[in-house]
Amino acid sequence: MGILTNIVAAEEDEIAAIGESLRPVDEWSGIERRGIDTAKIATLHCLLTGDEFEAALGSYEPVYGGDEGALVLRIADEVMERLATLDEEALERVADELAATEEYEMEQWEAAEVQALVFELADLARLAESQGQSLFVWMHPLLT
Repeated sequence: MGILTNIVAAEEDEIAAIGESLRPVDEWSGIERRGIDTAKIATLHCLLTGDEFEAALGSYEPVYGGDEGALVLRIADEVMERLATLDEEALERVADELAATEEYEMEQWEAAEVQALVFELADLARLAESQGQSLFVWMHPLLT
């Protein structure tokens, strides 16, 4: 079973609406990927903040859990801020480090795919920051 993930920029009071959405990227600015789970989000958190993995993982308790199996996580403010402020060269380094982690290597993510994800997340973080929004991760299990 895989996971379909949407990462969107939204207002704090829209968490339930995100969780109940069938495809949040149709309603909010965001990106869609398969296979991004809590461990991958926590790994990115660690690379951007220097936090230990277990501490980072603890930051990503669901803020919404729906009956249909969708979960919503809130990306930590400091992660969003780092994504929004890093320059292109720093983002490339983060992407290279992320691609080399166990979480991404085990699922055979290509380095270019990880780099595209990091750059899209940075763009989304800049948009969210400019609009006073937060980043939310909507995850839904895929039945394969």
